Amino acid sequence: MQSHDGPAYPVGLRLAGRRVVVLGGGQVAQRRLPALVSAGADIVLVSPSVTPSVEAMAAAGEVRWERRPYRDGDLDGAWYALIATTDAAANAAASAEAESRRVWCVRSDDAEAATAWTPATGRTDGVTVAVLTGRDPRRSAAVRDAVIAGLRDGTLVAPQHRTRTAGVALVGGGPGDPDLITVRGRRLLAEADVVIADRLGPRDLLDELPPHVEVIDAAKIPYGRAMAQEAINAALIEHARAGKAVVRLKGGDPYVFGRGMEEAEALTEAGIAVTVVPGISSSISVPGAAGIPVTHRGVAHEFTVVSGHVAPDDPRSLVDWSALARLRGTLVLLMAVERIGAIAETLIAGGRGADTLVAVVQEGTTAAQRRVDATLATVAATVLAEGIRPPAVIVVGDVVGVGRAVAGRG
Repeated sequence: MQSHDGPAYPVGLRLAGRRVVVLGGGQVAQRRLPALVSAGADIVLVSPSVTPSVEAMAAAGEVRWERRPYRDGDLDGAWYALIATTDAAANAAASAEAESRRVWCVRSDDAEAATAWTPATGRTDGVTVAVLTGRDPRRSAAVRDAVIAGLRDGTLVAPQHRTRTAGVALVGGGPGDPDLITVRGRRLLAEADVVIADRLGPRDLLDELPPHVEVIDAAKIPYGRAMAQEAINAALIEHARAGKAVVRLKGGDPYVFGRGMEEAEALTEAGIAVTVVPGISSSISVPGAAGIPVTHRGVAHEFTVVSGHVAPDDPRSLVDWSALARLRGTLVLLMAVERIGAIAETLIAGGRGADTLVAVVQEGTTAAQRRVDATLATVAATVLAEGIRPPAVIVVGDVVGVGRAVAGRG
């Protein structure tokens, strides 16, 4: 086979419906097949044996598996071939057939003998990034990862020069640590014109926004006689109708005690497009950050998340505290610091043991995080003595003891 030196010419292959032949069913094929499947290629896999993952793809009908070694003629009609067997002679023969049939061919065992190289690829928000660095695949992967990460978190500025549809993204910012927001949430923040943020949203993320972004503190929106939520809804609608890209940044998840559905309904009624980006809820992430699993084999097979912003004896309460007291699993209380005394008394009166373990985690996942432990009988006095202030997550149940042992390590 004639050797052709020189740099590679990058091109994007449109393989949908076109025959692609993969020779070999080992780890190389297992890594490469998903992208070919995503491209819609008509994939024929030739190999006497395959990995379990490749076999599952064949069973699902994503590839056609011919259980035999390579033989001359297998590349007839192919547009693209991937040669990745452990048989050097078969690889050389298949490569020669590809050359004679003018089929672009990748070889996993000998890049110099190939007519095509597989770039390190990644995809985000409709953009495909492909990187070739000659014979250094690790560097290709590193460059790809850096570009993808920059596009996702907004540090690599690549504005979209197309007409944007006015709308609002309800973004769950996570429990407080700015690293715990989702990739999509961070990207939408980077593209926003206006950000309306809650007090419990990850504040450090706001410092990263460009100076042209208008940041509005939801707690400071003037609302006069109207309810605060109605004023927030009105502000979201107003900015979206002005053609702005609006992000409503919330702490945790928008739909976990975040009134996100109220905002989504108001926007929908106003004809404003709404995107909901789920966030990591503090109900599970804050206990986890403090070393507490909300479930643990042999200890708790259930957990219940309850809002404590209304006292148990308040007629407005929708919580059946008597039923909660009878549960054996983990109880996670949000917004309950100010009413923990009344809640603890109600749980004890309902049958939960006074010696049930309780952990209170303040400012979870942030640099100011601290945890104090107590029991249902002592938690009210402990919270007062330790000066615990919101935001804090309170965990009730035997998992607190499991977590205490883990949290004490290191």
